Amino acid sequence: MGTLAFFIDRFQKGEIMNQRTTKKGNADHVSKQQSLIEEIRNRIEEEDIAFIRLQFTDIFGTPKNIAVTASQLDRALAGEVMFEASLVGGYVRSGESDMYLIPDLSTFDIYPWRPQSGKVARLYCDVCTLDRQPFAGDPRQVLARVMREAGEMGLTFDVDPEQEFFLFRCDDNGDPIAETRERAGYFDVAPADWGENVRRDIVLALEDMNFRVSGSYHEMAPAQNEIDFEEERADRIADKIMTFRMAVKTIAKKHGLYATFMPKPREGVNGSGMHLNFKCRDTKGRNLFFDEQDGEQLSDTARQFIAGILRHIRGITLVTNPIVNSYKRLVPGFEAPVHVSWSGSSLNTTAVIRIQALRGDATRIEVRNPDGASNPYLAIALLLAAGMEGIRKGLVLQEESCEGEADEDTDRYATLPETLGEAIEAFRADPWVRDILGDGIYEKYMRVKEQEWRTFRTCVTAWEMKEYLEKY
Repeated sequence: MGTLAFFIDRFQKGEIMNQRTTKKGNADHVSKQQSLIEEIRNRIEEEDIAFIRLQFTDIFGTPKNIAVTASQLDRALAGEVMFEASLVGGYVRSGESDMYLIPDLSTFDIYPWRPQSGKVARLYCDVCTLDRQPFAGDPRQVLARVMREAGEMGLTFDVDPEQEFFLFRCDDNGDPIAETRERAGYFDVAPADWGENVRRDIVLALEDMNFRVSGSYHEMAPAQNEIDFEEERADRIADKIMTFRMAVKTIAKKHGLYATFMPKPREGVNGSGMHLNFKCRDTKGRNLFFDEQDGEQLSDTARQFIAGILRHIRGITLVTNPIVNSYKRLVPGFEAPVHVSWSGSSLNTTAVIRIQALRGDATRIEVRNPDGASNPYLAIALLLAAGMEGIRKGLVLQEESCEGEADEDTDRYATLPETLGEAIEAFRADPWVRDILGDGIYEKYMRVKEQEWRTFRTCVTAWEMKEYLEKY
């Protein structure tokens, strides 16, 4: 049986569970899948593709893949490739190991930074159990479930991320060194900006993969960079964030540099975030966050969405800011959010949510605390689900933060967790987070983070040695 017939036969028998089946019926879906298979086959033949990576992530956002040769295309497309899930971070216990990788055919693309002879392509995959059911511990399917719930509410969400990263040199052993002699700042150009050529190559590679890059520039701190791309549907943008991180690291390495999304790799300068901007549309494509009649041109839907996020943001923070180092960034004085509040002013750098100045169809809500160490599937899923709860329940939004709110004024508003330990307690205190993530991810995630915090608490830092050794 050929690839197309084999795939369609398996789909019609219900053995392949594609969770993005539309309501138009199986016939339309099968037709679309057939068209995608034909396109994939043609590209593999025409472009001399030697390997196809079947990609997924663990619950912490670490990319994983199984590579198959082009000769194994039939087996891959039919969802016959298996992996031992007990070896993947946070997935399952020993004895529950075998899982299937079910490719999302719409995610096929070629990595432009790989060799041009014997090219490498990739497909993002959903993880399924042996009985072909969606695996509850798959982060991609957590986000897909939230998106389906949004669809049931008549809503669609687009997201565009603002991703910052540092470029550092490596030592003679190839290990990164968090030091730089660069002195460039916001929007500087070469020769002050040493990362210009790296960003150029990253942007060209991304555009080859159909990214719509909206801007790239030098950020505030020396060696800090930012590349932004236009919004897409929330689940698709999570896939693109994973691709973006791989592209940045791979291309930086080709330039002899190391790219890091670590939130705060250097003291005394701004850290790196991953601001997420949300748009909400109805079934007719209208931006539901905009209301021309409102004094601030914000709709009730926008205010309810913000209120929902603010209600749960402390519990979500363990996912949006998942490592010890994340909380070195979330401090006053470095343009990072610290207050559980919102603002319509670009001058307010302490509010966790900010409304961009643009209105009309461009109206969007910016959530400013996430960083590049987070799993984008889980971070976006939780933020969307929180906002959707606000819309469903008609939550009332607290008053806006004052413009230019003083960094030290923390009495008026609650604050984000200040340490990983405090974030763990907030995560535990909000049962809603467990409902969204599911018991499996919730418990495994918390267990690993508790161990990470215990381990850090036993460490003696260089600051402690410098501060205390000669005093006591």
